[in-house]
This record gives sequence, C-alpha cells and structure tokens, in this order.
Amino acid sequence: MTHELDHIDRAILRILQTDTTLSVDDISAAVNLSRNACWRRIKVMEDMGVIKGRVALVDPASVGVPLTVMVLIKTSAHDANWLKQFQAALHSFPEIVGAYRMTGDLDYVLRVRVADVPAYDAFYKRLNSRISVSDISASFVMEEIKETTAVPL
Repeated sequence: MTHELDHIDRAILRILQTDTTLSVDDISAAVNLSRNACWRRIKVMEDMGVIKGRVALVDPASVGVPLTVMVLIKTSAHDANWLKQFQAALHSFPEIVGAYRMTGDLDYVLRVRVADVPAYDAFYKRLNSRISVSDISASFVMEEIKETTAVPL
C-alpha cells in the first residue's frame, strides 16, 4: 500500500507527536476534517508503518536513570557472526536506549541511561563480557539541551 502524505496527514502527525492522548474528535477539529475521515487517515498511516506506535514519554530522572552516557565503540570484527552477537547483546540491555552504526572513525554509538557512574561501570563490565571490541569509550552528558522524539515534518 502506498500513500503520499499530504499537508493534512502531516498536520495530524504533528499533533500526535505532541500528544497522543487527544481524541480523534480533537484531532479532527484541529485539522478541519470529519471524525471518520481523520480516523481513516490515522489508520492508514498506522497500517503503512508511518505511525510505528503510541507511547508514554517517561521522565528518566523520576524513575532513577537521570544519567545519559554516549558509548563510543570501535571494532575490528565486521563478520556476520560478530554482528549477530553484537545485536543480540544490545537488545538484551534495557539501559541501551539507542544504538547507531556510524560512518567515519567510530563504528557504533550507543545512547545509554543509567542511575550514576557506578551503574555505568556495572553496565560497561556486563557489555564488555558479552562482546569483543577493539576500543570502547564513554562521554557523560552534562546537560540535555534538546531531546525530542518528534520527527521534523
């Protein structure tokens, strides 16, 4: 199924990225559509995978994981077996909230949420026991200047 997103779809997405608790009635009023037409558009975008899910955004500090750590990884292994083991390890750590394969000097960057430096150290030791890398380093986030889940539309 292909569907070209128009300005109304994008307006609906902007609203949903801000607050998914709004009713279809509220969204339809904001984009000047009937309730049914708005619901159908949302359903089509869900079916297409444009809308991947609806979640609650949790304040990390309020649940005990205020520290963000950017973990920088270099590896000399790039074979399929290593990659499979690496990906399995990443998925097994709830502390890893983002993982990115990179170009340039680094191979991977992980975004990790932990309580404090000792919690990071424990995470590091567990990660290091699961995967083989040629270099791993970390940068601790001092201040989150901008953090969003919203995609620019």
